[in-house]
Amino acid sequence: MNGVEQTLIGGVEAGTAILLPALGELIGERAGVVNLGTEGAMLSGALAAFAVAASTGNAWLGVVAGLGAGAACGALHSWMVVRRRADQLASGLVIWFLAIGVTSLFGAGYIGQTANPLPTWSVPGLGAIPWLGPILFRHDLLVYVGYALVPVIWWVFHRTRMGLVLRAAGERPQVVAAAGGRPQLVQIVAVVLGSGLAGVGGAQLSVGYVDNWFNDMTNGYGFVAVAVVLFGAWRPVRILLGAYLFGVALAAASVLQAHGVSVNQYLLDALPYLITLVALVTVARRGGNQAPEGLTAALTSSAG
Repeated sequence: MNGVEQTLIGGVEAGTAILLPALGELIGERAGVVNLGTEGAMLSGALAAFAVAASTGNAWLGVVAGLGAGAACGALHSWMVVRRRADQLASGLVIWFLAIGVTSLFGAGYIGQTANPLPTWSVPGLGAIPWLGPILFRHDLLVYVGYALVPVIWWVFHRTRMGLVLRAAGERPQVVAAAGGRPQLVQIVAVVLGSGLAGVGGAQLSVGYVDNWFNDMTNGYGFVAVAVVLFGAWRPVRILLGAYLFGVALAAASVLQAHGVSVNQYLLDALPYLITLVALVTVARRGGNQAPEGLTAALTSSAG
């Protein structure tokens, strides 16, 4: 297996750990709530998944635990910003700091331990395609879940009443209320669901891609997910491409280091935060041309 193939395979696996939380963030932002706590939800999901997988020997139970841990972070964030009207960006950062502390405390005992990873499954027929098969169709099931969620989310947004109500909650919540709906409830459910997907992304990282646990292992992936949604203009297909592009970049750095090419680790560590800051400032200054109105107002007021 050559370096290019290694990079692309690793890019799909690492990109899935970004794609799942990015799609979750898309759901929340379409409802009008931005969540920088996505990083904290990923981190919590990564530890919960690894801890349960290591304790039970079942990686899929770990994924369920990761989903629950991420959803819990989303519940806290949605309560703070929807019910208590806290600043959205500040609330997300608080959840991130809280997740760092909690996971560092409870994850200390799992450093150096091993857990059964998610099994690899080759898609019949497609997995046998030369070169393309190993890159796209020989992964754990969460990778294929990421593939499937992109068209499913697009269809829900644009072809169902549920998607219409969710988008209306992010654009004109007063219209939803006038029609007898509960826009705050829609926003809370969207944020909890989105953070649950971020937790699954963390699980993909700890029991799928890395198969390990160490403190702050997400290393900014959640911030990258938020940035990918902004740069992808809230479109699922563009978000998929952006997630895998960044995944390839991360995998390329690892492959280069493995082949003796020096890569500045400090630059790699800073890159997710720089990308997120640029994305937030760009959207705020442009007024978020394609962003939901409620989200644009939140970003503009926070930036100001």
